Amino acid sequence: MTQHSQNSTPIMEALNRYKSMRVVPFDVPGHKRGRGNEALATFLGEQALSMDVNSMKPLDNLCHPVSVIREAEELAAEAFGAKHAFFMVNGTTSAVQAMVMTACKAGDKIIMPRNVHRSAINALILSGAVPVYVNPGVNSELGIPLGMSVNEVKQAILDNPDAKAILINNPTYYGICSNLQAITDLAHQHHMLVLVDEAHGTHFYFGEDLPASAMSVGADMASVSMHKSGGSLTQSSFLLINNGVSEGYTRQIINLTQTTSGSYLLLSSLDISRRNLALNGKDIFRKVTQMAQYTRDEINKIDGYYAFSKELLNGDTVFDFDVTKLSVHTLDIGLAGIEVYDILRDEYDIQIEFGDIGNLLAYISVGDRQLDIERLVAALAEIKRRYAKDKTGLFDHEYITPQVILTPQHAFYAPKAKLPIEESSGQISSEFVMCYPPGIPILAPGERITDEILDYIRYSKEKGCFLTGTEDSQIDTINVVKEG
Repeated sequence: MTQHSQNSTPIMEALNRYKSMRVVPFDVPGHKRGRGNEALATFLGEQALSMDVNSMKPLDNLCHPVSVIREAEELAAEAFGAKHAFFMVNGTTSAVQAMVMTACKAGDKIIMPRNVHRSAINALILSGAVPVYVNPGVNSELGIPLGMSVNEVKQAILDNPDAKAILINNPTYYGICSNLQAITDLAHQHHMLVLVDEAHGTHFYFGEDLPASAMSVGADMASVSMHKSGGSLTQSSFLLINNGVSEGYTRQIINLTQTTSGSYLLLSSLDISRRNLALNGKDIFRKVTQMAQYTRDEINKIDGYYAFSKELLNGDTVFDFDVTKLSVHTLDIGLAGIEVYDILRDEYDIQIEFGDIGNLLAYISVGDRQLDIERLVAALAEIKRRYAKDKTGLFDHEYITPQVILTPQHAFYAPKAKLPIEESSGQISSEFVMCYPPGIPILAPGERITDEILDYIRYSKEKGCFLTGTEDSQIDTINVVKEG
């Protein structure tokens, strides 16, 4: 690998050179640097549209990079401590899918926690890989899924020695981290690849006193959402590979699903953000950690809320905690997390990341201001004063252990019957039901529909969760696997 200065931004520099050449465009995109769509140019700005260009020799090609994109990939790999880094413009969803499809072919087993993002189960539908689920630990008081127990992973490996890979989501949306080093070492002892969904862990690579990153413990592949805590544009991510994972084969897998018209706005945002984190990441995430801790302390002074952190550590299913995550339990004020989420948005003009049945997550980043932090804390205090009520009757758990009957691919493509969802108990689902965000399925293809799951779906609807996944946008009916 050629050594480069982390000060450089090859893609941005190439775009600036290209713009200075005043080339006459007879290629796509058809808006021709914004001249063909004045409304779009006014809305997004001429500078942005002048950089919305097509692949060409001076700008390289995302599907087969040989110059500036290749150099930017090498810089990213150096910054993250990986063997190679791929620029992903279809979001971290495509990175997760590429990991699974690189590691597994149809019929291959992959060990994973059930509280994965829908993108991982989508990858099983696409690839035909067979999941071996390790149920995560559960904190019953907070109603949140935790990480994977090392002993349960070990048992899953012993029961399935033919599995090709283990997938770990680290951290979870709530900031919970598994024992990444121990699980990686265990998997490698049994010749299995380790894939890590690090959608919420970009900062692990650049901050200090944060949980271990996938590459630092020797994992084989990791998907990293730069657009979350890394500062790049929405939909831009990295896929990192390590050890003996083939760069060429991985790129072939990526090219099965990733667009052939890679957005240079997204690519340059990854390039620029990588430079920023490589040069300034320690200072950036020190500030983020301090802001998150200040906010956590202030919220915990308001009786009834619980902003949790490292006090949850138990050495196993909560091996570490991401202290930049501001996860807050709300049930003790008599409100579901989604109810507080809605009130914050509708009455206080504060948009947080998500609310579920018992918790909410406010995403803290370097872009936040102290004034904004104080406004959030004040709003939460006022919501408690105005809306707090008895918590009797509130749902008190989040994770329901699934009954897996068929593989996701089998169930998704099987002959289907449409039933009213209230009459579907006992059937096998052929589609997803999930609250989005966070996008962790309540029900996935191939799982038995139970009364408990239906109660949870009904309760989520009543509380205002945004449910997705079924053909029926109202979630009144559900497709089930047709018997016989």
